[in-house]
Amino acid sequence: MLESNNWFDQESFSGRHISLDEEKTASMLETIGLETIAELIDQTVPPAIRLAQPMKLPAAKSEWDYLFGPSGLKELAAKNKIFKSYIGLGYYPAITPPVIQRNILENPGWYTQYTPYQAEIAQGRLQALLNFQTMIIDLTGMEVANASLLDESTAAAEAMHLLFNVRKNNSATTFFISDEVFPQTIDVLIGFSAPLGIQIKIGKASDAAHTENIFGVLLQYPGKSGLIEDYSELSAELQRQNISIAVAADLMSLSLLKPPGEWGADVVVGSTQRFGIPMGFGGPHAAFFATRDAYKRQMPGRIIGVSIDRHGNQALRMTLQTREQHIKRDKATSNICTAQALLAIMASMYAIYHGPEGIKRIARKIHGYTLLLEIGLKELNFDVSEGPYFDTICVDGKDLKAVIHSDAINKEINFRYQDNLIFITLNELTTLEHVNEIISIFGRVKGLGRDLTPKLTHTQLSIQALEFPEKISRKTLFMQHPVFNTIKTEHEMLRYIKALEAKDLSLTHSMIALGSCTMKLNATTEMIPVTWPEFADLHPFAPADQVTGYLRLFTELEEYLCSITGFDAFSLQPNSGAQGEYTGLRVIRAYHHKNNEAHRNVVLIPASAHGTNPASAVIAGFRVIVTACDEKGNIDIENLRARAVEHKDNLAALMVTYPSTHGVFEEGILEICQIIHEHGGQVYMDGANMNAQVGLTSPAAIGADVCHLNLHKTFCIPHGGGGPGMGPIGVAKHLAPFLPGHATTGAGGPDSIPAVAAAPWGSAGVLMISHAYICLMGEAGLKKATEHAILNANYLKVRLEPHYPVLYAGNHGFCAHEMILDCRSFKSFGIEVADIAKRLIDYGFHAPTVSFPVAGTLMIEPTESESKEELDRFADALISIRHEITEVEEGIADKTDNVLKNAPHTAMEIGAAQWEHTYSRAKAAYPLSWIKNYKFWSSVARVNETYGDRVFICSCPPVESYQEEVLTH
Repeated sequence: MLESNNWFDQESFSGRHISLDEEKTASMLETIGLETIAELIDQTVPPAIRLAQPMKLPAAKSEWDYLFGPSGLKELAAKNKIFKSYIGLGYYPAITPPVIQRNILENPGWYTQYTPYQAEIAQGRLQALLNFQTMIIDLTGMEVANASLLDESTAAAEAMHLLFNVRKNNSATTFFISDEVFPQTIDVLIGFSAPLGIQIKIGKASDAAHTENIFGVLLQYPGKSGLIEDYSELSAELQRQNISIAVAADLMSLSLLKPPGEWGADVVVGSTQRFGIPMGFGGPHAAFFATRDAYKRQMPGRIIGVSIDRHGNQALRMTLQTREQHIKRDKATSNICTAQALLAIMASMYAIYHGPEGIKRIARKIHGYTLLLEIGLKELNFDVSEGPYFDTICVDGKDLKAVIHSDAINKEINFRYQDNLIFITLNELTTLEHVNEIISIFGRVKGLGRDLTPKLTHTQLSIQALEFPEKISRKTLFMQHPVFNTIKTEHEMLRYIKALEAKDLSLTHSMIALGSCTMKLNATTEMIPVTWPEFADLHPFAPADQVTGYLRLFTELEEYLCSITGFDAFSLQPNSGAQGEYTGLRVIRAYHHKNNEAHRNVVLIPASAHGTNPASAVIAGFRVIVTACDEKGNIDIENLRARAVEHKDNLAALMVTYPSTHGVFEEGILEICQIIHEHGGQVYMDGANMNAQVGLTSPAAIGADVCHLNLHKTFCIPHGGGGPGMGPIGVAKHLAPFLPGHATTGAGGPDSIPAVAAAPWGSAGVLMISHAYICLMGEAGLKKATEHAILNANYLKVRLEPHYPVLYAGNHGFCAHEMILDCRSFKSFGIEVADIAKRLIDYGFHAPTVSFPVAGTLMIEPTESESKEELDRFADALISIRHEITEVEEGIADKTDNVLKNAPHTAMEIGAAQWEHTYSRAKAAYPLSWIKNYKFWSSVARVNETYGDRVFICSCPPVESYQEEVLTH
């Protein structure tokens, strides 16, 4: 019998996302001493900032309807037209090997991991990222490389910043950019340079040596016109003048071309997109950054290094971590917080899949078809620019350009056009048939007729013709490490991918309760469209009438985010949270400049703020003043007022996180924002904790003028083991004219700041994930998710508070969506917070956020998508660990040989013939009975945190040499 008249209703997605039924919700409320969720919210969120009206969002859809129903996403995707793309400019059709697509890109065992701060349970992706670094070092000819950056253009900006910081002549403030550099990169560099006091000069590369006051030069190799220049003599002259050289290089071409490291480059950057990553209308793709060993401590981003564990076995970790923003803050060399780990892993696997010979074979194929295309066009008497070139030729279309353009569009082909010039860039997918198709277009407009168009064959190109001139030809070997040369079959590849995956803990194993990081469900339905060709195979500079599906999706997503935040406009361009911070501050800077108040350069930042906040402010050209917090963790309003008054003539902005980084809805937030506005400043809200706001309050409701949203937190884009992320910004009406434009597409208005990312919509290829989440949840579901995130956090608080002091709470004793456990007292008898983090691994859990925002603490955020059973397992684990701490405190357990100090315990150690510890194997491995059914084994013991910094190895070492290193140290 049907239980209601709503027999036509479809199953709610939000019920699967939140996973708490009425009975469990009631039980949890009883535990925290309340009767209803409404009562909890009333005592948690200040009434003055509660939303008076519901958000204006579409009704929730079922999963099937969202994807395939009437007006579903599949129908929207069909509005995009997949033309053959020969546009180039850093984006190329590429083949993702199916074994990589299915087992990494589409595999939650890879895409739901967190940044590898807990190295012991991240050895798989650390190895894959070390492979990536090795590949980059080999192909570029440089000495060190990081584990990826956001995109090629922002990597070039980071290179400029590094060279500015290490310049030998401190009076030199000009950065010279070759006119062959991609236009989107020049756009980003122009915007990035101004706040730092760097002047930009654009011209022919040969003029760089004769330009005064320059500290660095950026070259494109090959150039945007396709030409490959021999820069060795220019490089030597620049070095003689103490001018540094950055090179934006095509990675595929470096398998055939002399690498920049061999002709004098100081930094080499670029994109690994054509190493098996779909174009995705601009991203996400992993950029690379390689430099000299001398600059490794100034290098932005993360570096994976080789270390050892406590048994002396090889183990990997993120190295040189003192460069991280949470330590250096406004002194950080970069504001980068995330990167593109998942895409870097895919690119490294592409290199393993093909090996060095396979990479060269692909490169030769691309180059060979480009040469054949030149032959065919010259037979038609078209003027083709002289080479050498790798994949791009430039054709002078003269008065036939418009006809060629029209005919190409009719054939569903996109070239790149500039005045009368036609640029054609070939790619991995290009075949002989494609080359002949292109030639036939040019042949018809010459009046030759279809039958008279020359048909090329492979035999028209000799092996010798494929060789580059001696001066630019690669002679050195690359990717000689066994990892790139021993995996020959798909079966071996599959096993290698799975072997690495098995070493990593992800959301497929257990909850990852990282405070401030919001590791919530990334539903499969949300992920499915990412690999649809209609979204994956589009070039970011394709004509607007070919991407109407994407444009409609962007418009809808912006409208949804405006409704959620209360703002008037959004930019989807920033492709990370820290990039969103930087963009928002740049918008505020432009606003003040427009109002003839360029002197406003002071940003107030509470002491509790995320470390990226002060780093972003400095890079955006501001001076940081830190304001105090009171003993309850709230912003000290009187101290803030005093600082605002003191700097009222120069006050630009306040950066505030809400709820606070301490996990509390501060009651004084309206007064705080009013103080800033009264003294001429703008309020920037860090959206890291937006998961506690959606549907209950909003950035606009608290008085903010701009905020960024971490789509990889609140809006379900997976963290990907350290990226991708997205950080779009929302702004009030008065700031909307200043949102970033894009020179390549002409987006933006007269007051728009220059681009902050290479592509107009950043990492567009993952935006449908957040669009799906919002449409599947609807207004009621999103609000319910926020309520349950707060419920789950307070349930854990009540369960854990008898065992660990909770550092901060609101006026009624409740926390927001996260809380901080104070572990500092344990230090008096030898137990550090890191010991608790490592011991949690033995219980099958990733540690919460360690020592942020307060040293010696754990910050816990359970999110709404964890069940009561999982919350209880996590609480039981921490309570059990507290009992183990008590055993040390009371002398029952040895102070140096105990389960905490030796954690995590590996299967090899547990199964060893000898056991010399003062506690049992069972206590080490199975401290609670249910762990036998959930056991996750760390593949290495505790990693030595200092060894890897002393013995710096950031590429795959031969096994023999590594063993020698261990013996000698």
